[in-house]
Amino acid sequence: MADKAFFKNTGVKTLSDVLEISGAALVQVKLNQTDSFSDVSSLNDAKPEHISFFDNVKYKDDAKTTSAGACFISPEHADILPDATIALVTKTPYKAYALTAQSYYPEPNPDAGISAQAHIDPSATIADGVTIEAGAVIKAGADIGENSWIESNAVIGKNVKIGARCRVGVAVTVSHAIIKDDVRIYTGARIGQDGFGFAIDPSGHIKVPQLGRVIINEHCEIGANTTIDRGAGPDTIIGQGTWIDNLVQIAHNVQIGRGCVIVAHVGISGSTTIGDFTVLAGQVGVAGHLKIGSGVQVGAQSGVMRNIPDGETHLGTPAMKIRDKMKQIAYLNKIVGRR
Repeated sequence: MADKAFFKNTGVKTLSDVLEISGAALVQVKLNQTDSFSDVSSLNDAKPEHISFFDNVKYKDDAKTTSAGACFISPEHADILPDATIALVTKTPYKAYALTAQSYYPEPNPDAGISAQAHIDPSATIADGVTIEAGAVIKAGADIGENSWIESNAVIGKNVKIGARCRVGVAVTVSHAIIKDDVRIYTGARIGQDGFGFAIDPSGHIKVPQLGRVIINEHCEIGANTTIDRGAGPDTIIGQGTWIDNLVQIAHNVQIGRGCVIVAHVGISGSTTIGDFTVLAGQVGVAGHLKIGSGVQVGAQSGVMRNIPDGETHLGTPAMKIRDKMKQIAYLNKIVGRR
């Protein structure tokens, strides 16, 4: 359960409330099943007043023994729950749970206002409903859209544009960037700093001016301590609805498509393009000037050194089609006498 010191619960919801919020269907309520719920919880920790979910067969035994009052579950597993647990049937149990959890614990909305301890250049444009916390710095020509939230000690650079309903976390720095609507940037992220561009010379490396921008499109999330370098000439672009985890490095001129998922510790080298709805798992490294297609999946700790066509799944270093990698592993295991 959520700690009430940190998270505010909106209160009890009826079964009909939950069905409306989640879009789940109801299996017939049995005797002694509850019709109101005060919170969400995991299968193991849930009590009769809680709602849980089952979405991974690894936790099938937990679903069979849960004390949850109700549980989001797929149609094919609806009969495994205890008699006292209401089956809330849906093809997407985790999504239904997410929507319900959001209703119990919505994102906080601060009272709009500008702290007297914020530092705002007179030439900056601040729209209606903006919150700017103590220690934030808004530099000359910056433009902050309606109902956006700039948290403590964030620095918004000269002429940066922040769209409507954005949230820029504590100690974030943003320069040379256009951030569109409904973007969230988490604590400590660095957006728009110089790309790593230089000419190598025996007498000393010569810096190449980085003259592009960072463009982050609508509904993106940028994780804590992630860094996105501005372009050297072309812009660095993050596509609409792409979510980027913590501690990711995106180099200059990288272009990422719509709806991608980039997991922690990924590094993407300069001038690589990534298509729509591609997933890079944790610690993937991608070499520069590559083309990664749409609908691609790359497994954790892989090293991508070649272009990947649309829809393929790759694994390993160097990354290769997952079937080829599995054959390689099987062959090596045979050589060393493993089964």
